[in-house]
Amino acid sequence: MSLKKAFKMGKDYYAILNVKKGASDDELKKAYRKSALKYHPDKNKSAGAEEKFKEIGEAYDVLSDPKKRQIYDQFGEEGLKGGAGGGNASSHGTSHPAGDFTYTYHGDPRATFSQFFGTSNPFEMFMNMNGGRVGGGQPGVENMDIDLEDLLGGFGGRGGPFRSHTFNGSEMGGNHGPKQTRVQDATIEKEVLVSLEDIAKGIEKKMKISRRVYDELGNSRAEEKVLTINVKAGWKSGTKITFAKEGDRAPGRIPADIAFVIRDKPHATFTRDGSSIIYTHKLSLRDALCGSIIEAPTLDGRKKGLNLMEEVIKPNTTKKLQGYGLPFPKEPTKRGDLIVKFDIQFPDRLSSNSKDILSDVLNNRK
Repeated sequence: MSLKKAFKMGKDYYAILNVKKGASDDELKKAYRKSALKYHPDKNKSAGAEEKFKEIGEAYDVLSDPKKRQIYDQFGEEGLKGGAGGGNASSHGTSHPAGDFTYTYHGDPRATFSQFFGTSNPFEMFMNMNGGRVGGGQPGVENMDIDLEDLLGGFGGRGGPFRSHTFNGSEMGGNHGPKQTRVQDATIEKEVLVSLEDIAKGIEKKMKISRRVYDELGNSRAEEKVLTINVKAGWKSGTKITFAKEGDRAPGRIPADIAFVIRDKPHATFTRDGSSIIYTHKLSLRDALCGSIIEAPTLDGRKKGLNLMEEVIKPNTTKKLQGYGLPFPKEPTKRGDLIVKFDIQFPDRLSSNSKDILSDVLNNRK
């Protein structure tokens, strides 16, 4: 039996680090760096993370050592470890390919991490960063590019978009190195009234703000800035547009966000119901009973005729003109409806003669 068949492959260290066999030293370092940061138990609290962290440490410990890697490539994990029985003979009775060489992982993945990064704490290493690289020229610490999302984005679980986190009173975010934790001022909200005509087509609104800028001595000056809001066609009332950190500038504080809240400007003719608009037409009692032809206005200034001659218009009667409303925010090529309601004008009083006539007419109707 050949030596390769005598020893089982055991663990696939290349698969554990997610690299191909024959990977270069730089590829191994990059793979270990990413995986070790992702599964470090202080950072990843998910089930199985600690065992995965240990496997990653062992895989790198073997593959980063030329002698261990050579034996592993030829004879797998059992061949590397002297075949489960240890010594210079395998459990299959075959002489060990490396003579008296046997390997046992020391079992401390944190030691491997510490040797690689210069610290066993995945967050402490961030404090030593300089220009986005670990080490900052410190002796014995290798300068290397790191993925900030892998380092901080997965704190307490799986990673996500890069976020700032505070550790031991220091905030770590997009800037390099530690800085004192700063408190952000409360968001400033301002309502912006937009006419239905502008909502129908979209509009660019320019808002001039004035803010105070303070220096370290407490002196301040006024500063003006123009913020541009691109109001999209069909936006609903209550839509909020936020401009981050555009408030007053004061030492030791994060400027407030400024949020503009879109509100419908009161209209003389229409009210709004989502993407539909409502027009209320005043109709005399005679026209409501006897019929009429009316013209309903639209947002673009045109008139739309409605023939009411064949029916009696009651107080709760509505007519719907499809496609004459506002654009749908997510489908601006489609529009809501123009809903016509009726305000029937009843007389305040009737003469005796009018009452007699109406009484005769209505008594004869079934």
